[in-house]
Amino acid sequence: MSLSLSYHPYSRAAGTLWALEEAGVACTLELVDIMKGEQKQPPLTGKNAMGKIPTLVDGDVVVTEAAAIALYLADRYAPGRLAPALEDPRRGTYLRWSFFAPSVIEPAVMAKNSGWEVKEMAAGWGNFESMIASAESAIAAGPYLLGEQFSMADVVFGGTLRFMMGFKQIEPRPAFTDYVARLDARPAFQRADARNLQMRKQLGLQ
Repeated sequence: MSLSLSYHPYSRAAGTLWALEEAGVACTLELVDIMKGEQKQPPLTGKNAMGKIPTLVDGDVVVTEAAAIALYLADRYAPGRLAPALEDPRRGTYLRWSFFAPSVIEPAVMAKNSGWEVKEMAAGWGNFESMIASAESAIAAGPYLLGEQFSMADVVFGGTLRFMMGFKQIEPRPAFTDYVARLDARPAFQRADARNLQMRKQLGLQ
């Protein structure tokens, strides 16, 4: 079954390439020119009414949201290797930190940087300081979120940390930089990074 990914190198789809490389899945990239707003037009809106990328098509299955795509790829194509089995007690930790990245890290950073005034009890992400402390606790034992085993949760969680530190939205604490350095050393990440760089050059975006 062939897979296709709606893609642009300056979007979250760039991180999806890493997930695909880790899963070892071949995928056709369908370039969407976000500079021209093509993500808000057909045919993409026919697959994803939000008009967002990445959008993955796997046969008759359409998966949106970068974290969901990564977890889908792990369960579908790398169970046991990148995703703990359903009966594995580590699956709770795996899901916890996979969802923590988009539902707590991202909004907490956005709230802090935008000066949003919200009641902590009403905000699902709590506050910035507790988010940072929790993120540090997740990788304190290391080297990965599940200890010695790398998983797709590291793609989601680690990719978020890398992005936030790259744009100076999160302080590069030693625990974060050491963790991301371990992820950056992975051959799958380096292959994905090279593909994204090649595409940026091809599009004249360097």
